[in-house]
Amino acid sequence: MPPTLASLVHHSALKLTVRAGEDRLDVPVRWAHVSELADPVPYMEGGELLLITALKLDAEDRDVMRRYVKRLSGAGVVGLGFAVGVNYEEIPKALVEAAEKEGLPLLEVPRKTPFLAISKAVSAAIAADQYRAVTAGFAAQRELTRQALTDGPEGLLAALAGQVDGWAALYDASGAVVATAPDWAGRRAARITPDVERLRERPAPASSVVAGEDRVELHSLGTGRRPRAALAVGTAAALGTAERYAVHSAIALLTLTTERSRALHAAEQRIGAAVLRMLLAGEPDHARAVAGDLYGRLLDAPFRLIIAEPASGSAARAHADGRARVAPAAPSPAALALPDVTGDPLGGLAEVVESAAARSGEAVLAVPDGERLVVLAVDGGAAVRACGDYAVVLEAARAAQREQRGDEDELVVGLSAPSGPIAARAAYKQAEQALSVARRRGRFLVEHEELAAGSVLPLLADDAVRAFADGLLRALYEHDATGRGDLVASLRAWLSRHGQWDAAAADLGVHRHTLRYRMRRVEEILGRSLDDPDVRMELWLALKATAAAGE
Repeated sequence: MPPTLASLVHHSALKLTVRAGEDRLDVPVRWAHVSELADPVPYMEGGELLLITALKLDAEDRDVMRRYVKRLSGAGVVGLGFAVGVNYEEIPKALVEAAEKEGLPLLEVPRKTPFLAISKAVSAAIAADQYRAVTAGFAAQRELTRQALTDGPEGLLAALAGQVDGWAALYDASGAVVATAPDWAGRRAARITPDVERLRERPAPASSVVAGEDRVELHSLGTGRRPRAALAVGTAAALGTAERYAVHSAIALLTLTTERSRALHAAEQRIGAAVLRMLLAGEPDHARAVAGDLYGRLLDAPFRLIIAEPASGSAARAHADGRARVAPAAPSPAALALPDVTGDPLGGLAEVVESAAARSGEAVLAVPDGERLVVLAVDGGAAVRACGDYAVVLEAARAAQREQRGDEDELVVGLSAPSGPIAARAAYKQAEQALSVARRRGRFLVEHEELAAGSVLPLLADDAVRAFADGLLRALYEHDATGRGDLVASLRAWLSRHGQWDAAAADLGVHRHTLRYRMRRVEEILGRSLDDPDVRMELWLALKATAAAGE
């Protein structure tokens, strides 16, 4: 502990006597300072024991002493030492009364005790306290290191909580609580998740203090631009020197662990990339052999294949045209804690699915592939759900800004149907198809099941399809514009009736011979035979595409 007025009074060599403020002797002393100025307050920082002989003070004037002592107390001076036998044979009564009124400890210093002896005693006590703190800090560092090596982050947190007489919590890259010590601290750690999220928005290293039920210090972990994790330390009061050493040691050890995990993660990604290549090459047995225990469980259960990449300009145009907008559904409670990934959407999606899988104890394979991210995740698992939540949150959060910023930093995601190792190549094609539809419709995420269960007609809302339809039907529209017949409507009626002349003619209100004549004119103008089923299919799709475009 730092020196106090009580420890100085009990110092046998100083022989100090208490004249006022006996109930405040347990206050720590930061320094001992000598000043004979009538107003030394401008040179005080607080916490000092001020030593005087009253050389320039009228110590017998009650008003002067009352103002003097009041200013000292207001400046944070913790005690006043008055040397007797120099200018005054004893401490003037006016000073004693002023000190008693303000509650400022007043110590009588005998003539034989030089001020230098008091200053040395304070300095020695401060140095001894600092040495004890450093020694305790080194001991804490050794204990934290031992726990980190033997029991991992959980053991380190337990040791840290004991060192600071409080609690500690570790958060992952998504801001979710990974571990706490003691166990009862889990609820308190969860309550400050929003503060952890705000800390993650700042470049590492960063720290902040949260005041509340406890005094909680938050520290980011990691050496990159974005923090990889965060540490929370909750205590009843501000940390002392020894506790500060312990916290700094924990930060260093956890940062090393985080960076080591980052290197291991990179190695795992390389293995995952090899596994993925083997699956797509139709070699599931080799993929299983390479995956081993790392990804083996993932290949034993139905999985989903997810492909994500930055949205192209065509998505932005689709939004501007107002086509295929989908109102986002209400996000789940878990989705509200997803991180802000502005500027790195692919990295953010990888963090989301990996963190969700880690919390659920399920395997996940996330492989960066150029400007793409390819993910294999358990069907119906936490990673797939987190991907959906991520889509909902991004759609809701960015809807108000999309028109101003465009979609240059957003994602499109395609999700395959449930699959297995043998059909991995087909699942990849499904995810690519869903991705293409997501981009064309201006959606964040599209599942392949939506395409299989829905209609093909929305797929016709594409610039290339409409251009094909316009080129194919242009000559018929130009013919009808001259008023020489209604070939487009006749063609539509005939195709809708599967070439049945009487039924189509009845729909049009014309004679069947008239309809036959019109269909011959269609063949002559287009240079194609309506007996060809491919021609009939192309004409029908072209008519549907122009109808979808409102033409």
